[in-house]
Amino acid sequence: MRIAVLSAHTCPIAPLGGWETGGMNVYVRELSRALGARGVSVDIFTRRQTSDVADVVEYSPGARVVHVDAGPHRHIDKYDVLDYLPDFACAVQRFRALTGASYDLIHSHYWLSGRLALRFADRWGVPLVSTFHTLAQLKNRVAESAAEREQSVRYEIERRTMAGSDRIVALTAVDRQQMVRHYGALARMAVIPGGVDLARFRPIERAEARRALGLDGSSKMLLFVGRIQRLKGLEVLLRAFARMSDPDTRLVVVGGQRGTGQESREISRLQHLAAKLNVADRTSFVGAVSHEQLPLYYSSADITVMPSSYESFGLVAVESLACGTPVVATRVGGLTSIVRDGETGLLVPWRDADLFASTLRRVLEDEPLRRHLAGQARESVLGYGWDRIADEHLALYEDVLAERQLPVAAHS
Repeated sequence: MRIAVLSAHTCPIAPLGGWETGGMNVYVRELSRALGARGVSVDIFTRRQTSDVADVVEYSPGARVVHVDAGPHRHIDKYDVLDYLPDFACAVQRFRALTGASYDLIHSHYWLSGRLALRFADRWGVPLVSTFHTLAQLKNRVAESAAEREQSVRYEIERRTMAGSDRIVALTAVDRQQMVRHYGALARMAVIPGGVDLARFRPIERAEARRALGLDGSSKMLLFVGRIQRLKGLEVLLRAFARMSDPDTRLVVVGGQRGTGQESREISRLQHLAAKLNVADRTSFVGAVSHEQLPLYYSSADITVMPSSYESFGLVAVESLACGTPVVATRVGGLTSIVRDGETGLLVPWRDADLFASTLRRVLEDEPLRRHLAGQARESVLGYGWDRIADEHLALYEDVLAERQLPVAAHS
């Protein structure tokens, strides 16, 4: 089986922690890697954003990234990417003509890819599977300003892609419910969660992890991991941290690169807020770190905090739990499926700084409670290994091809 994966606006092998690089990049990269290990040939088409990367990168047996020229070789706003989608389409077609590549199925990721995927599926006569990762309607419901709202063109592309897909992959049952509620039942849906590398994300003794990172071994530590965007709720966490008034607790913020104007402004805003709240001396903005280092940070922390206003899945929660670290999170979206309230973490009804402060203080001060939550953390996510997630996707692909009565072509 040969799959064409579309990830138009962000490269799955790009460094994590930037404005447009996060859980979706990990999802596309690791799912494709696991499919490749099962004998599936996967080509991931993505827009070239730097000149010093090869046209084709086979990063794992059977899984390769194809960088196509569509616009400037740098990060641009996702809505500006729309203008370059015709160039993207021509580049993909040119790649197919030059290499003779053909595909049995298309798997599209995110709404921008959907616009292309519909055309390719029709032209190539192959089925289309779509995963959206986030949705305009849900993001707009929690937007705090007009600048944060998604444009109507995104909603329209999402609806058309849903209607034109052979199958939609929802990341949780909640994700599926929200799609039906806000977009309608436009196509058949399957619930398949994201995954985690259980060999990499495993518990490491806390003292060992902190020594490796050069962190204080005696203080208590709260951890935030994610992109530095308002919907991730870092401002709420900073305000909650200030209310806790515990000089022996530190907050470590992992994520963020000063590569775009938006991101640089948001990082600066949050650093100024930390200073204003008198917690700057206890808050460390460490920036983006490699995926290989993340288990050290999770294992160093007493609690991982996710004060997001919207999460369709919640990869950070799964990674943290796999490392044995409990999660305190907002009761939204996919987080309600991953964090078992009172068993592996605690859920806060909404992004309320006072509620987060009291909940975090409770876990930090009640060591038996923290140990109880940590003790069940890893076991709760053992079903999220990429091998299992890949098997579920492969079964889905085979079902879709069978419905179309299309034979799977033999590929060398």
